[in-house]
Amino acid sequence: MTKPDRTAMKPRHRDPPGLNATFNEDGKCDVDFIGDWGNLKNAYQHTPIITGVVSQIAALGSQGKQIDEGAANFALSFVDAMDPQDPAEVLLLTQMAATHQATMMLARRLNHVDNIPQQDSAERALNKLARTYAAQMDTLKKYRTKGQQVVRVERVTVEDGGQAIVGAVDAGGRSDGKM
Repeated sequence: MTKPDRTAMKPRHRDPPGLNATFNEDGKCDVDFIGDWGNLKNAYQHTPIITGVVSQIAALGSQGKQIDEGAANFALSFVDAMDPQDPAEVLLLTQMAATHQATMMLARRLNHVDNIPQQDSAERALNKLARTYAAQMDTLKKYRTKGQQVVRVERVTVEDGGQAIVGAVDAGGRSDGKM
């Protein structure tokens, strides 16, 4: 038995999509797109979606900054790494990145509270955001699988005289709504 060639399984190196943001003399923000946008370009499908999502991600920022390149590039890399297939997935993944950033910000705040009311408030908000992220992940899973559930039977015992079906079984009813 020969060993599989592991070199063939290595993903090709690519720079994830990102942005460089600078402010010009007029106070306007110039954004340069950097990295490989190939995965996202196919999912975005329309230029207004790209510009809208990038401007929303750039506006996430951290406190006291108009644009936080690190946070924006983190969000873009997350969306890219999740390999969105269409604009709906791009928007959902962008929401997930924003929810994650807000969750981490509240976790940081929770570690530096001064009193019990601040702690209670931060804990409630952190809990809501964590549940929101889990719900978003579930929504993404349902969207990608088109709501189909997979049931796998690992072991089947067939007694004498019995029959077993091997293969995919669709439990659908009649198309006119009658069973």
